[in-house]
Amino acid sequence: MTSETLWYANRATGAICLILFTLVVLLGIAVRLRGRLPGLPRFGTVSLHRTLSLSATAFLALHIAFAVLDDYVNITAVDALVPFVSDYQPLWLGLGTVALDLMLAVLITSLFRQRVGHRTWRAVHWLAYACWPIALIHGIGIGTDSGTDWMTWLTITCVATVLTATGIRASVALFRTAEGVRP
Repeated sequence: MTSETLWYANRATGAICLILFTLVVLLGIAVRLRGRLPGLPRFGTVSLHRTLSLSATAFLALHIAFAVLDDYVNITAVDALVPFVSDYQPLWLGLGTVALDLMLAVLITSLFRQRVGHRTWRAVHWLAYACWPIALIHGIGIGTDSGTDWMTWLTITCVATVLTATGIRASVALFRTAEGVRP
């Protein structure tokens, strides 16, 4: 692959990751609210959340691989795993690395949920609420498309939907607490 092809592939997988991880967050909130998607039973929403999580992770692996393989800038595998050590845009790349590390913690505990126990899994799973905005800021800061109209609207749409869903989630939790029901 040429450097130009890797650059386009990196941009595309970054945008796809934004969309997929936004959907994962929205589905995670729906699962927590015991919601259903039209035409799906509740377990279908859970299954879709898990499947999209793994798909998003696969696209993230491609995104990282394309960045490391592209020789236009020097990003190493260590830069992708250890935050803020890169010579190339250390803040923005470091934020992406922090998001990756948090996401890996969520993924690993999810895969071993039966072994780590529900309480540990749930505590670590809360990191997803930190992972998504950190990854978003990474994309805004380092993404070469962040100033384009299409990426601006995609970002606004993703942020608006996640903020709305998070607001609904918080409202339901407050209502349940006020009613004496464990959130």
